[in-house]
Amino acid sequence: MTIDLSGLPIAITGAGTGIGRATALACASAGMPVAISGRREDPLREVEAEITRLGGRALVVPTDVADPDAAAHFIARTIETFGGLYAVFANAGYGLRGPVHQLTDRSIRDIFETNFWGSMHVIRPALTHMLGHPAARTPRGHILMCSSCLSKLGTPFTGPYSASKALQDHIGRAMRLELAPLGVRVSTVHPVGTRTEFVSTAAAHADSKGRGIPPPEAFTQPPERVARAVLACLRRPRAEVWTSHTARLAFALAVAFPGLADKVLARSLRRAGEA
Repeated sequence: MTIDLSGLPIAITGAGTGIGRATALACASAGMPVAISGRREDPLREVEAEITRLGGRALVVPTDVADPDAAAHFIARTIETFGGLYAVFANAGYGLRGPVHQLTDRSIRDIFETNFWGSMHVIRPALTHMLGHPAARTPRGHILMCSSCLSKLGTPFTGPYSASKALQDHIGRAMRLELAPLGVRVSTVHPVGTRTEFVSTAAAHADSKGRGIPPPEAFTQPPERVARAVLACLRRPRAEVWTSHTARLAFALAVAFPGLADKVLARSLRRAGEA
């Protein structure tokens, strides 16, 4: 079944740049009213202006998703402004680089507060609304979480980031099965490296000089590629969204053969000058 998205509101976190921005524009082009949030208002206003030029409807609510009250306010404003809420794309997040033993407790806790708990803070109030309304011509709603290809494999110098994304992945699978009988779809999104300011943000949060293993060019994509895949998933829901069949197969093999994966990662570290 293909869902007509026209007129169905979506709330997107981390929408000022990168994947969130590209997805907001793609959803607006498909006729969805779009509520966008992020910590910085100026980039959000730029996205709002682009959506308006496309003839779409946009709502800007600057939000720190690590604050549950602020996240709940974002969802409430979305419902109030658009008269409902069909989908949530929990996309806000950042990277953290460095050896686990050198990272501070604070830096590790902070990345979980944003990447995982930030997702839960927007999903829970959205579900309260979705489950309170009977399904009509469409399912009651659709929850999407921007996880990562690294959710399947902990990699050196990105351990806490990989762990936070794995938590999204595991919780997303559990919720998918729990909510399916209630008419709510749940999907996890697993991008490879994207050409955004994400890398510079990760470096800013680093507690050491460890750079980690740079993604191969074949595993690097523009955020618009991810946005198109998210939009396709909204139209025809599926469990996991991958934008690289090669990456999906590579990570599946790494999970199936952990010893071999360790050897490949160790060799990559030596080439990168990290070991």
